[in-house]
Amino acid sequence: MPSDSPRVAIQEDALIDTVDGRELRYDIFTPPGAPRNAPGVLLVHGGGWSQGEPAQLRGYGIFLGRLGYVCVSAAYRLSGEAKWPAQIHDVKAALRWMRANAGSLGVDPTRIAVHGNSAGAHLALMLAATPNVPEFEGTGAHQGVDTSVRACIAIYPPVELAMRSLSDAIGQLMGPAAAPADYQAASPVTYAHSDFPPTMLIHGTKDELVPWRASLQMYEALDRAGAQAELHLYNGLPHAFDANSAYSRTISDLIHLFLQRNMPATEAPLAAAV
Repeated sequence: MPSDSPRVAIQEDALIDTVDGRELRYDIFTPPGAPRNAPGVLLVHGGGWSQGEPAQLRGYGIFLGRLGYVCVSAAYRLSGEAKWPAQIHDVKAALRWMRANAGSLGVDPTRIAVHGNSAGAHLALMLAATPNVPEFEGTGAHQGVDTSVRACIAIYPPVELAMRSLSDAIGQLMGPAAAPADYQAASPVTYAHSDFPPTMLIHGTKDELVPWRASLQMYEALDRAGAQAELHLYNGLPHAFDANSAYSRTISDLIHLFLQRNMPATEAPLAAAV
C-alpha cells in the first residue's frame, strides 16, 4: 500500500489478565481513525492447543482492521499449562473482556464475531456453540457478560475429539483422567443446534493433520439442525494453507464477504492482502 495510506493501530502484548500465574496478553488491531460502534472480531490462534500465540493471526488482524473491524487476538492457557476446559474458559473470558470494554475499543458489543484456525477453530466453534453455558464460562473476570457471537469462521477445525490424527495433542489437552463422555463434551459437533450463529468452514482436501471431512461433518450437523452454515473446500491443499501467500488473499476475501453478509462494517476502506 502507499506509504500515506491510513494504518491500522496495533497494540501488542497488552496484559489483560493473569490466571494461575499465567499472563494472558492480547494483540489489539484498531481500524484507521477513531472507530465508534465498529464490528469486532475475536481471533483465536492454533497450535494443537499446546503452542502458538496471538501474533500468529497478525495478518488477519491487519487485513480486517483495514476493512473497519476491531480485532482482538487473544491468548489462552496451553495444554502443557492447564487441561481442558481451561482453554475455552480463557477464550470466553476474552470475549467478555472485549464486550465489557466495547466503549474504549470502539466496538459495537452486539456485533462481535469469532475467527479461529486449527485448534483455534475448535475453540471458536465451541465458543459459538455454547453461549452463556455455565460449565464453559470459567471464573474469569466480567462474569455475567454475554458470551454469544454474531458469526463464526472456522479454518480447518477439529470438530470431534476422538479423531486419531491428533490423538497425542488431544490426549495432552484432555489429560489422562478424561473419559469418552469428556471427549464428546469437548467436541463442537456435539452442540449443533438451530440457534448456532452463521458459520463458515474452510478446509483443504489434502489436510493430513485435520482431515477435511471434519469440516464436512460439522457442516452437515449444522445443516441438519437448521443453522446457517457454508463449507469451502480447496482441492489438494494441506493444513495451514492460508499461511501461503498464494492463497491468503483468496481466503481473506472470502472471510470479508462472509462478514459483510452477516456483520457488515460501514464504509469500509479497501484492504491489502494478508
